Amino acid sequence: MKHLNLITCLIMCSLASTASGKSLYDHELTTIDGKATTLSEHKGKVILMVNVASRCGFTRQYKGLEELYQKYKDQGLVVCGFPCNQFGGQEPGSLDEIKEFCSTKFGVSFPMYAKVNVNGPNRHPLYEAIIGDNGPLKGSIKWNFGKILLGKDGSPIDRFGSLTSPSSKKLIKVIEEALAG
Repeated sequence: MKHLNLITCLIMCSLASTASGKSLYDHELTTIDGKATTLSEHKGKVILMVNVASRCGFTRQYKGLEELYQKYKDQGLVVCGFPCNQFGGQEPGSLDEIKEFCSTKFGVSFPMYAKVNVNGPNRHPLYEAIIGDNGPLKGSIKWNFGKILLGKDGSPIDRFGSLTSPSSKKLIKVIEEALAG
């Protein structure tokens, strides 16, 4: 029954993510270096999207996210960091400052993107497609370091809050299942 529910969820998520006629891979993004891109460069990989901030009590999760990325990147996991200043103004820095902070303090090597809004009327279209009113994982992001897992086909699988650490057994189990699928 559990597998049937997972299959049903994956089918529904796939349908929902393409309801606008646009794949999640097609949404325009900007890298932390200012280059235009999309998630299409990660097609076929499991993607862990995380809204991040440099001045948050959860900022130390950068270390765990980098460890997770290093452990599973050769198996097809990519962690994608999306700086966000919507929660307590805890990501006020420029893109250069954020990049410098992440690389020097935590050795971050996973892809980082330009600041985005994850909630509200100016929510980035990628987040809107996933968690907006018509999204498969609808509901606002509650705080910094919220995590959204996308499967190899780009379908949203699950989401995890700030309290779920990158080393959480629950998160790792879902990642490993997605990598095996």
